[in-house]
Amino acid sequence: MNGIDKAYLAGGCFWCTEAIYKRLKGVVDVTPGYSGGNIKNPSYKEVCTGRTGHAETIEVLYKADEINFNELLEVFFKTHDPTTINRQGNDVGTHYRSIVFFSNINEKNIANNYIKNLEKSDLFKNKIVTQVVKFDKFYKAENYHENYYELNKKESYCDIVITPKVEKFQKNFKDKLV
Repeated sequence: MNGIDKAYLAGGCFWCTEAIYKRLKGVVDVTPGYSGGNIKNPSYKEVCTGRTGHAETIEVLYKADEINFNELLEVFFKTHDPTTINRQGNDVGTHYRSIVFFSNINEKNIANNYIKNLEKSDLFKNKIVTQVVKFDKFYKAENYHENYYELNKKESYCDIVITPKVEKFQKNFKDKLV
């Protein structure tokens, strides 16, 4: 699509990251899926075993003239904990690891510089463990994962985990909301 770029981010549960990025001005679409692994077309069940090497990832389609890669990273780093290895809150496993997938050298440099600047700041007291990895393949998750939060807000995981993240995001990024 003309004027539309793609970003691939893994910041824990893709239900959480999808819910956040869908509310972001300049984002056209968000698709949950899997990236960073070693088998083709993995299933959710396979990814959750930790044996495929994939992380729960979102594909973000965005209008580069409305929001840039650096701004996507700002939201990414301020809406999950990039200092925990293979976990976000009570979600534990390699499929919940923090990764910025880069598609070109410019994105790689932006991500590495962003992390370097975060480490110099006092935003996080622990070391950032987010990986910066060359993007290879993205496998769309099963259909029931799409728009999961919006369709299941009353489920306990959504209510206890996702709703507070979305509310914090909306409070901290008022100027970037759709």
